[in-house]
Amino acid sequence: MDKKNTEEQKRLDAHYSNQEDWLQWGPYLSERQWGTVREDYSPQGDAWGYFPHDHARSRVYRWGEDGLAGFTDKYCNVCFGLALWNGNDAILKERLFGLTGPEGNHGEDVKEQYYYLENTPTHSYMKHLYKYPQAKFPYGDLVRENQKRDRKAEEYELIDTGVFDNNAYFDVVTEYAKAGPKDICVKISVTNRNTKKAKLHVLPQLWIRNFWSFRDMPFKPSITKNEDDKNSVHVKHPYTGDYNFYFETPDHLLFTENETNDERLYLQPNDHPYKKDFFHTAVINKDFRLAKKKQEGTKFAPHYKRKLKGGETVVFKLRLTTETLTNAFSADFDTLFTQRYQECVDFYEGVNQIKDVEAKGIQRQAFAGLLWSKQYYNYEVEQWLKGDPKVSTPPEARKSGRNSNWKTLRNHDIHLMPDKWEYPWYAAWDSAFHCITMAYVDPEFAKKQLLLFTKEWYMAPNGQIPAYEWNFSDVNPPTQAFAALQIYKIERDTIGKQDIDFLKRIFNKLSLNFTWWVNQEDRRQNNVFQGGFLGLDNIGVFDRSSGIPGNAHLEQVDGTSWMALYCLNMLEISIKIAFEDPSYEEMATKFFGHFIFIAEALNKLNEDYEGTWDEEEGFFYDKLVFEDGSFQPIKVRSIVGIMSLIAVLHISKETLDRLPNFKYSVNWFRKYRKANLKYQVIQEFSEESDLLLALVPKERVEIMLKAVFDKDEFLSDHGLRSLSKIHEETYKIDINGTNYEIKYEPAESESSMFGGNSNWRGPVWMPFNYLFVTAIKEFRDYYGKNLEVEYPTGSGNILGLNEIRNDLMKRLLTLFQTDENGDRPVNAQHSEIYKDPHFKDLVMFYEYFHGDTGRGIGASHQTGWTALIANMINEIY
Repeated sequence: MDKKNTEEQKRLDAHYSNQEDWLQWGPYLSERQWGTVREDYSPQGDAWGYFPHDHARSRVYRWGEDGLAGFTDKYCNVCFGLALWNGNDAILKERLFGLTGPEGNHGEDVKEQYYYLENTPTHSYMKHLYKYPQAKFPYGDLVRENQKRDRKAEEYELIDTGVFDNNAYFDVVTEYAKAGPKDICVKISVTNRNTKKAKLHVLPQLWIRNFWSFRDMPFKPSITKNEDDKNSVHVKHPYTGDYNFYFETPDHLLFTENETNDERLYLQPNDHPYKKDFFHTAVINKDFRLAKKKQEGTKFAPHYKRKLKGGETVVFKLRLTTETLTNAFSADFDTLFTQRYQECVDFYEGVNQIKDVEAKGIQRQAFAGLLWSKQYYNYEVEQWLKGDPKVSTPPEARKSGRNSNWKTLRNHDIHLMPDKWEYPWYAAWDSAFHCITMAYVDPEFAKKQLLLFTKEWYMAPNGQIPAYEWNFSDVNPPTQAFAALQIYKIERDTIGKQDIDFLKRIFNKLSLNFTWWVNQEDRRQNNVFQGGFLGLDNIGVFDRSSGIPGNAHLEQVDGTSWMALYCLNMLEISIKIAFEDPSYEEMATKFFGHFIFIAEALNKLNEDYEGTWDEEEGFFYDKLVFEDGSFQPIKVRSIVGIMSLIAVLHISKETLDRLPNFKYSVNWFRKYRKANLKYQVIQEFSEESDLLLALVPKERVEIMLKAVFDKDEFLSDHGLRSLSKIHEETYKIDINGTNYEIKYEPAESESSMFGGNSNWRGPVWMPFNYLFVTAIKEFRDYYGKNLEVEYPTGSGNILGLNEIRNDLMKRLLTLFQTDENGDRPVNAQHSEIYKDPHFKDLVMFYEYFHGDTGRGIGASHQTGWTALIANMINEIY
């Protein structure tokens, strides 16, 4: 099946040609709005404490909404999501529960079982699975047990509580199928997995985001019962226009207002009883007297009560549309779901026509998770700092607190989130990785998303790209140029489009950001970079983001490597643009020269300054430089050092011949500058050959690869570890009388130094592996069979780089594949339950993976960067 000819691709084409807005509605509802920075109006910035989960059901959000298996328009005006009640819980289940940062023994973590099964780029078909226990949901048990456990113990998960024993749960499958851009059909299928009867209340909720409490609106929106159709309500909204919401005959019609229950939260009298949590009161207390009096509101749900036999499935049908229908659930309704599902299958067959059924299923779930992780994100810093006069004015301390220097930032967009519960906010460098995978299914969205961060309402006037909402001023790795190239190449190779206009737009803006980096993060102006938090912040002996010990500064291998890669990416982009616009040849020369100086500095700058290479140990180490000019290497063998290998670019002779001015500059460097370099970083180049630009010279590459491919160091059965196993024996260092140390930790971190569940001290991390296999391809393209190494180290097997690259990608894929016992390494903590027929085909894409076993660790739905496995599946097959 050719993807170009699929119905889903036709919808995408219609959307991007402005014929029909197929992306007006989608899975843009957050999974957690509580506990976020943008909802935090406390004096000192206590996001978790200011807006806890217990408040969420009763308190109005200011900057968004959240829900279970949700759906909303692209500005989060009208929202849809599930509410469930098993008859035992103290509250309705209408949002996902998880531990806050201070509550978990390994930081914040969602404590639910849910899976993203299907999704298409236009969200014409979506499928979500939520597993709802029939016993009382163990909120207290999850908190208490995790608080009792120390960092050496595993996290206590929902499965561990026993609530899924004997299959005493419901499978709740929510499917969406679009009949048109403004006609969304919903089907909720609930199955009792137990053999015994079980009661369940289902409330498909439709509600309107509350603006009226905070700002003036043309009129207050409403959801009103249709007089001529008892099984529908009418939505009137000044921003979305009018919609009808159809449903099958319920037991009750429930209306309330999406407004704060002041009485419950603040012991202040309410002006009326119909508040945000009114459904909890009515359903759980079985008291519908007040409910019967209300026929309109801003939050609505048809309420269904069902008793399901063992193994029974019940289905609920709903529809949100601008049309007025006499039969919303005709035979065409079910036919539509069948049709959209098949179109989903056809579309992904066109993405990769692989024969391996299991790999195909893993890739489909990776793409589904990526698409489900789209979220509406609203955060206008200046307004947030000022507060809303209609409600209250924030404390004075906020005006000079978190993000107060980012008043130009105004976010009001759809973003690919790393994880919609654990990270329901973007991190700019994470988003770049998400876009690389998105390029396979929706390259236009990927390009627009990447460009978004360079807009004037995102990028600061000085050229800095915002990091993430906890601190927009933090320094994230500059991954945008790398992502732009990957997107360009994927689109070129899959559909034949070479979008030079995109490259020009991103290049021009990133030139500003590159200059910001050079001016801000090269303290001694010697092209060796610092930067603090560079994505690998928590792999060192101290926190590089919160001050360097000994009044020193840290010259970082990874900071320098990121900038070298940035240089090469900008160089390659300018070359591709120069094929059409020769004026960009000058920019190619500029970045070429800058790269040479960075490479020289990392290896050896001059007679008075040693680079970061350790000749004796054959590795790059960070260097602590003191005020008197003395220095102390920090000999931690980690991906910080290996990052030096990712900065590599192969430029063919044909390319050089097409760009005579650039070629002249390269030859000038070779003739007049190369002899003066203390380390030869322009390697094996003559006028009539290809050119290889590599931060690490060939002989050092070969030395480093011995460590990288050593099973006792970095090479695991499931990819490359982030820290060498030689640090199973703790590495210790004395800095000005203070002892620091680090050790190999293959799973959860045993240190609280970095907060959350941060851990790059051993696990396998997908983005680094992706960067590495991408770099290996550049070396392979240049050296061919002239560079073969032992793989694994000590095995006696001499392999070419292409064979090694393929093996590394296959090792990463084994994380998600079943082994000879039917187990997936990612599920190692709960392998028995994942042998159950109703669990066995479900895959989650964790934040990182155990360095020895491959067990999933950290955020369980890290479908942003871990979705990169989909890219590698395309290359493997």
